[in-house]
Amino acid sequence: MILVINLNASVDKRYQLASLTKGTVMRAQSVDNTPGGKGLHVANVATILGEDVLVTGFLGGKSGEFIAEKTKEYGIRGDFVPVAGETRSCLAILTPDGAQTEILEPGPEICARELDLFSEKYRQLLPQADVVVASGSVPRGVSDDFYAGLIRAAKDAGKPFLLDTSGSLLARGIEAAPYFIKPNKDEIQALRGCAAEDEEDILRAVREFLDEGISLAVVSLGAQGSIAGAGGRLYRVTVPAVSCRNPVGSGDSYVAGVAAGLARHLSVEEVLRLGAACGTANAMEEESGFVRRETVESLLPRIRVEKIR
Repeated sequence: MILVINLNASVDKRYQLASLTKGTVMRAQSVDNTPGGKGLHVANVATILGEDVLVTGFLGGKSGEFIAEKTKEYGIRGDFVPVAGETRSCLAILTPDGAQTEILEPGPEICARELDLFSEKYRQLLPQADVVVASGSVPRGVSDDFYAGLIRAAKDAGKPFLLDTSGSLLARGIEAAPYFIKPNKDEIQALRGCAAEDEEDILRAVREFLDEGISLAVVSLGAQGSIAGAGGRLYRVTVPAVSCRNPVGSGDSYVAGVAAGLARHLSVEEVLRLGAACGTANAMEEESGFVRRETVESLLPRIRVEKIR
C-alpha cells in the first residue's frame, strides 16, 4: 500500500474568465470544484496506475465533507482526522492568454489534540504501508519539523518516505534524511544559499543530498526533464516534447510514479522513467493531478534515462 499524507487539503476552484481586470466585476465563463492538495493529486494518479492507495490528513467543515465524498467517487481510500476548523479553498483564475492567477487560503488552525489524533492514526497506518508519501504545505498549528518526525518513524519501521514540500518544511525534513526529495532549482538555492545555474551546480547539490543520507534525490528541470542521484550514481532524465495543456500537478504526478515504482520494486532507472512519464502525461491534460494510464504507458519507451557518471 502507498500511504499518502495530505495535511493541508483544499477545495480547488477553477474560474475560466475572458479577461481579468483589477477593480471591476468579472463574470466566470465556467467554474470547476475539485478536491485539491498535492497529496490528493499523488493519491489520484497512483490510484489510476492501479496501486493500492490510502490518503490521510486533516479535514473539517463542509469543504472537508466535499473532499471526503469526492475521493470516494474517484476510488481513493481515505482515513482522515476530523478537525474543528474549515478545510481551505484555493482559487485559480484562468484567462485565454494562458495566465493563471492563484489565491491560496492558509487552512484551518490545528489544535494539539488534533495533532495527537493524527500522530496516533499515522502509527496505526504505518505498518500497512510499503511506501509513505508526504506532499505539500501544512495548516496553521503544525510545526515546520512535523514532517521530520514522520520521516524518523517511517525509517524506524523500515518504510521509504517520499517528501515533496518546500521552504522550512523541506529544510527540516532533509535533516531527517527521507528516502526521496524532489527540489527544483529555486529550492536548491534557498536550501544551499547559492544559485543552481548550470548542470554542474545541480550535480553538486545532488551529490550533497546523497551524502546527507537521501537515497533518491531528483532535481526537476521542468520540460527539460531532471537530474537524479541514487546509490552513488548520477542520472540525466530527458522527456519527449509534448503538447502541454496544463503543467499544474505534474510534479505531484511525478511523485506518484516514483511511489508506484518503489511499491513495484522496480530498478532506479525504471522508477525514474515511470515518474517522468507520469509528470509528462499530466501536463498533456486539462485537469491537474490526472493522467491517462494508456498515455503513461505510451510515454515510457520515449523517456531517456542515462547515467552521467
